[in-house]
Amino acid sequence: MTALSRRGVLKSLPLAAGAVVAAGAAGPPAVARQAADPPFPEPETRSSSPATGRLTTELTVRFTDLDIPGVGRVTTRTYEGTVPGPTLRVHPGDSLEITQINALPANGGAKHQEMNVPHHFNSFNLHAHGMHVDPAGESDNVFRVFEPAAAPGATTTHRSRIDVPAGHPAGTFWYHPHHHGSTATQVLGGMAGVLIVDGDVDEVPEIAAAREVVVCISELKVSGGRVPDLTSSGVYDTIASTFLVNGVKNPVLTIAPGEIQRWRIVNAGALTAHFLNLAGQEMHQIACDGVTFMEPVATTGLTLPMGGRVDVLVRGGKPGTYQLTGGGPSHPLLTLVVTGAARTMSLPARLPGRPPELPAPTRTRALTFRSYENVFSGAFPNAYRILGDGETPPAVPQGGSKDAAWGRYSPSHVNQRVRLGEVEEWTVVNDSRAHSHHPFHLHTNHFLLTAVDNRPLATPVWHDTVAVPPNGSVTFRLRAEDFAGRSMLHCHQLQHGDEGMMQVVDYVN
Repeated sequence: MTALSRRGVLKSLPLAAGAVVAAGAAGPPAVARQAADPPFPEPETRSSSPATGRLTTELTVRFTDLDIPGVGRVTTRTYEGTVPGPTLRVHPGDSLEITQINALPANGGAKHQEMNVPHHFNSFNLHAHGMHVDPAGESDNVFRVFEPAAAPGATTTHRSRIDVPAGHPAGTFWYHPHHHGSTATQVLGGMAGVLIVDGDVDEVPEIAAAREVVVCISELKVSGGRVPDLTSSGVYDTIASTFLVNGVKNPVLTIAPGEIQRWRIVNAGALTAHFLNLAGQEMHQIACDGVTFMEPVATTGLTLPMGGRVDVLVRGGKPGTYQLTGGGPSHPLLTLVVTGAARTMSLPARLPGRPPELPAPTRTRALTFRSYENVFSGAFPNAYRILGDGETPPAVPQGGSKDAAWGRYSPSHVNQRVRLGEVEEWTVVNDSRAHSHHPFHLHTNHFLLTAVDNRPLATPVWHDTVAVPPNGSVTFRLRAEDFAGRSMLHCHQLQHGDEGMMQVVDYVN
């Protein structure tokens, strides 16, 4: 946590998306506004029908030429020709019915031999990140594969139906492809979109009165006017990341003094965590990873791992020009201009949140995320593994298979069998020899973070994605509910996931 002291993090609520810095911390001064700054964009929104309770839509994936001010012309894979894709809005009890059209060219080259070597960059599927929905069938099933057509210019069609439970929390989620082997390349090209579940928190009067702003942070790796495929482990190392908010580099957002806005912030990047800071403005966090708090929490900075989301209420301060930065003052994400007539708006005192509590566990598990450098020959020399309880056992190598010898991810091996309704306590350790951040992400169910580096949190926090610091650990409680079937856990540094830092979770009755 280069921008945050660990002491400061642990003294307050570590909501990572969530390590909150005590209010009043110093930040960078206001910055001069650039005349060429683009206005603040909003992604297209597609909402469910109140009459039918369904959102029926199409998402076409194809190569698109984008003209990005400050970046130039970029050729990349997109949903619907934009970065990010459309924002999808549903309510608890709705159905999300998506027809996905694969208009990408056929996968070229010889058939891949290793499961954990990036491959098939024109195949994808759909993951509703953070949603508590069925992981099987045509729902949030990341074991499906949406292949492109073999004939040039042809397309293939694939359907998903995600039924949102009536008791699903209202909050901020997102969607992205999750085909093992191509996820990092596709997300680094901008294939992602925000998924919002509207509900009880949106009816709180103070929140309903606030302007809602989607802040979808994309991370693109652009070289020579395109986003290259991950054909070797070092492809992205020498390419500086381009950070966009709603598809624009450093857009400008306005707010009046005293006005309160509700920002839904999504880290839709694959490789980089953000240490968010908004100097000179008052911020109150109201949700983490789509789960609402019991009350707003004041903060001046927070960490947002890859895949994490936070909802914050921002109150405009003194007139001037400021920046939301990620990773320090040299990484501006958006420019905030405080201007206009002063307004008087109130913060809510209480929120319809999920209580941060679970009963004592009846089972424990311990996992270790570990990376090994330069252990293989060839384009991908590193090994990324999950050790400890349920680790994939090494097998007798077949034809020199690296996967078999090292016991990395295997879709046919169930690593964790989790019984529905049982409370468990997990400890996840990061002891990678390299200085690697490993965000832990669990599909299908949220978990309750209770400690970081063995230090109990004053207030536990619900997550689906949490940063495991280098040479550190996180401890959480889990009670899986409602949905049986195969799902996943993995490192949400997506290159690590594509290269084997992933496990199969089987939720059982």
